[in-house]
Amino acid sequence: MAQETGGINRLLQDVLKRPGNETCADCGNPEPDWASLTLGVFICQACSLLHRSIPHISRVKSIQETWDASDIELMAALGNTAAKAKYEQKVPAFYYRPTHTDCKLLREQWIRAKYERNEFEFIEKQEPYSAGYREGFLWKRGRDNGQFLSRKFILYEREGALKYFNKQDARDPKAVMKIETLNATFQPAKIGNPCGLQITYLKDNSTRNIFVYHSDAKEMVDWFNAIRAARFHYLQVAFPGASDEEVRAFDLTLQKYL
Repeated sequence: MAQETGGINRLLQDVLKRPGNETCADCGNPEPDWASLTLGVFICQACSLLHRSIPHISRVKSIQETWDASDIELMAALGNTAAKAKYEQKVPAFYYRPTHTDCKLLREQWIRAKYERNEFEFIEKQEPYSAGYREGFLWKRGRDNGQFLSRKFILYEREGALKYFNKQDARDPKAVMKIETLNATFQPAKIGNPCGLQITYLKDNSTRNIFVYHSDAKEMVDWFNAIRAARFHYLQVAFPGASDEEVRAFDLTLQKYL
């Protein structure tokens, strides 16, 4: 029995050594020590905890546990490379792919987008952040008293701006943030909310910040990627002929400058 178990363990280790399986399928963390038997991917412990939030989609198992030969055959037939070809086949060039160093919100919504909502298999499911226009309400922190109040936000690529309004029926925006200087990063600790987003922009050659959140995690990540889409498309126009990789690299350089 021990000899049989040892043989099975060696088979599992052989599958783990295959190209693509040596890093987590979701965040790129090296040496994944868990697997999703239903999805056929190897993942890290941190991502395995997020997979547990979608038990109807993913059933996880540690590679340290006892494995059946049939489970190993399943992982051998699938694996990370095949899974990425299916679940990430239509990820937009602007969409943020989180790594193991990113906040839990980004990693969880990336996992849900891939496996639960199948956003990167069907382009029509990407409309919330790909349409070039987004409107909704976010909780914005006041500059003076730090109190969060509901504010209307409109992102419109054709106008090249993100606007917010102090009142729901206001005609004139309180602030107009040009897409060319716009940047957004998740800052849950700084804002005190797991969905906290810091938006940075330039006004009169001075860097300004606003802090927002939404109670719905998907809604907040959709806003984040909608802003990334607007910036990406702006840079594509500004630098015609540049590849997607060059646009992303230039955008990263600008973000560091801002």
